[in-house]
Amino acid sequence: MKIRSILVLFSSLFLLQSIQASESNSEIRKQHNNTDSSKDTMVKLFSFGTKVKSKKGTSINSSVAYNSELGYGFDLNTAQNANLNTSSFTTEKPTYFSVKLPEGNYQVEVVLGSDDAASNVTIKAESRRLMLKEQVIQKGKQFIKTFNVNVRNAKIDATTSMSLRGSEYDDLNWDDKLTIEFLGTVAVKSIKITKAENLIVVYLAGDSTVTDQDVEPWASWGQFITNYFDDKVVVANYAVSGSALPSFKGARRLKKILSLIKPGDYLFIEFGHNDEKIKGEGNGAWGSYSDLLTEYIQLAREKGAIPILNTPTQRRAFHEDGTLKPTHGDFPDAMRAVAKKQNVPLIDVTKMTTQMYESWGDEPSRKAFVQYPANTFPGQDKALEDNTHFNSFGANEIALCVIEGIRNLDIPLKKCISKQTLSYNPAKPNAFSDWTLPMSTRFEIAKPEGN
Repeated sequence: MKIRSILVLFSSLFLLQSIQASESNSEIRKQHNNTDSSKDTMVKLFSFGTKVKSKKGTSINSSVAYNSELGYGFDLNTAQNANLNTSSFTTEKPTYFSVKLPEGNYQVEVVLGSDDAASNVTIKAESRRLMLKEQVIQKGKQFIKTFNVNVRNAKIDATTSMSLRGSEYDDLNWDDKLTIEFLGTVAVKSIKITKAENLIVVYLAGDSTVTDQDVEPWASWGQFITNYFDDKVVVANYAVSGSALPSFKGARRLKKILSLIKPGDYLFIEFGHNDEKIKGEGNGAWGSYSDLLTEYIQLAREKGAIPILNTPTQRRAFHEDGTLKPTHGDFPDAMRAVAKKQNVPLIDVTKMTTQMYESWGDEPSRKAFVQYPANTFPGQDKALEDNTHFNSFGANEIALCVIEGIRNLDIPLKKCISKQTLSYNPAKPNAFSDWTLPMSTRFEIAKPEGN
């Protein structure tokens, strides 16, 4: 309900004809004030249910829609999907809950489960960062999931901001709130959000194969690797579609990262797809590309952070004999040479994705990319044929490659891989037929930049 209505009703409690509405809105106002009173510690607790009364946070007794004045609520026109029972909200349709928050890292604790039915819950945060994958919860049981979310904006200091690309202005990553997406058969008892100051931050610098793709069916490994770290780590993904090393720096994205990165944090650097297209004297794999990689490394080290180089993901391009064409020219070798010269850890994603695609084969590998026949999605009257960008299945497989690469490096971050994450062999990748992750309902048929 709009805050203006709440204030009017709150001031009219003495009117008999407004008693019932006034009491309801007064309670929402009281709950909102309780939430605001925790600003000093930056703890926000939301408890769901028609009979829930929380003394420490906000009781949500109805499917209140998000508005910026209230500062929380069910978002993106999904309030009607949330059904409130006595002690939780339930839904079987994709449902978003948002909380207005300043830039920072937050630990989110979600209490799941129902006395009435079993659940199968998937949770994504912000621009479809995977946090919980198809968790089955039996009837009468409770499950608590804790995960970390990076909330950010473009501002660097009082006078400087990084440049966003046009499409990013509508992305969930760049608004003024933390958004949690629930998919599957869901029952949520409470959501607790706490400001987290001492997390290891994994910063990602890269292109469309790394970025958090905001909408289906596009996906990248950076938004799936979030599911494979423990609660000591948060991922801050600054990668953006269409970027190369010079444009990433020119848009002040590197400057933004450097304004925040601290000793013990990590900077993962993966470029190549778009750097290949930069022509002219002094450019190329052994020119500006190698020089800028070295600069990124040195700047991260000056901040006490640990740089990690990732060679670029392969494109899906096969020879007739079933082997993959090397479409990146000298760029992977140039990155390997920089890593060796600068004594920087390197994850050879080019090699791993080559093994992966060849193991699947030409035709089956299509299932890892955005390749869908016409009319798969509303308004899609032409087939999608993309050999560069992944769908969720493919992005998750590459995230597993990166995790395995971390596991094989002599860096402290490997100790933060969640215990549930099994070893992964890119020469024996998973089958698409086993992939059942629910898709988000927000989609876009236009290809990301950098195709």
